[in-house]
Amino acid sequence: MSISKIASTCVSKKEQCTHLFRILGYSQHRATGASKFILSDTFSFGEHDWQLFFCPDGIPFRPNGDCIAVALWLLDKSTKSDSFDIELRLLDQGTGRSLSVHKEVSRVFGDNGHSRLAICVIERKLFEETAYLQDDCLTIESIVTVFRKPLVTETKSLPMIKVPPSDIADHFGKLYETKEGVDVTFSVGGVDFTAHKTVLATRSPVFRAELYGPMREGGSEPIVVEDIQPDVFSALLHFMYRDALPDFDDLKADDYVEMIRHLLVAADRYAMERLKLMCQSIICRSLSVQTVATTFALADQHQCDKLKDACIEFVTSSNAIDDVAATQGYKNLKRTCPFVVIELLEKTSRLRKA
Repeated sequence: MSISKIASTCVSKKEQCTHLFRILGYSQHRATGASKFILSDTFSFGEHDWQLFFCPDGIPFRPNGDCIAVALWLLDKSTKSDSFDIELRLLDQGTGRSLSVHKEVSRVFGDNGHSRLAICVIERKLFEETAYLQDDCLTIESIVTVFRKPLVTETKSLPMIKVPPSDIADHFGKLYETKEGVDVTFSVGGVDFTAHKTVLATRSPVFRAELYGPMREGGSEPIVVEDIQPDVFSALLHFMYRDALPDFDDLKADDYVEMIRHLLVAADRYAMERLKLMCQSIICRSLSVQTVATTFALADQHQCDKLKDACIEFVTSSNAIDDVAATQGYKNLKRTCPFVVIELLEKTSRLRKA
């Protein structure tokens, strides 16, 4: 399966401007009437024009001798697509540090004159008795941040480095083919097989106990393996090294299933659960009226619960219990393993009634 990753990026865009408005001869502007105000020069920022208002005697329509007023005025009206952060500060003439006296976040200015003003009223004593007013000079600092519409980049494919599938089975398979470093020999039905102890012990706890446990055989003589056919043991070793079954291309259908049955017995003998499940899966797909009884007996003998359940489901779903009972395999099973037959009949009966 081919997997690709693509991505686009949303980048928030903002711009910031700081404007300093210095008022020299501050005392000369006092007590000149509430209608008196001072304007800074127009400054352009963020595609807009701005101006600072300074009212030394408070807001013109609300004079107050104890306060002054500072306002930031947006001169143009095309503002609906932008939002702004506004901050007004007083600059300390001695240290250069500033004191924030007014702040608005995400301010959207309107079309009429009043809604385009950010007004700040400051108590006069806040700065007249401090270093913010020095040598009759007052400096007002305005900081404007404009937020633009987020920019979304074009969708692009992310770089990817393709990792090939695991090839560990190929490496172990070549090790088995070359026989390099083999250190154990098995005699199976008169045929010798060489292998690597560490590989077998890694794959099978039974082999690990036989080869490295306290009951391990000493010497260099071949280990004799009883009750397994040479071709079955060969398939077992093939799976141990490659984690896959041989092709069995030279076997006919019935012979192939019979080989898998023998391989299931070997897998159970050497506690190889994955191989055991693979064999059960193959046998399950080949169930028939003629084989289901003997398959159930095989599954019962080697603790293959999934295969037993598959046999019962086959009988109940095909409603073939009478046909199964007429087979020679069922008759043999009834004679040699009556308890297995009882279990098969009881479970089948319960499922048919459910």
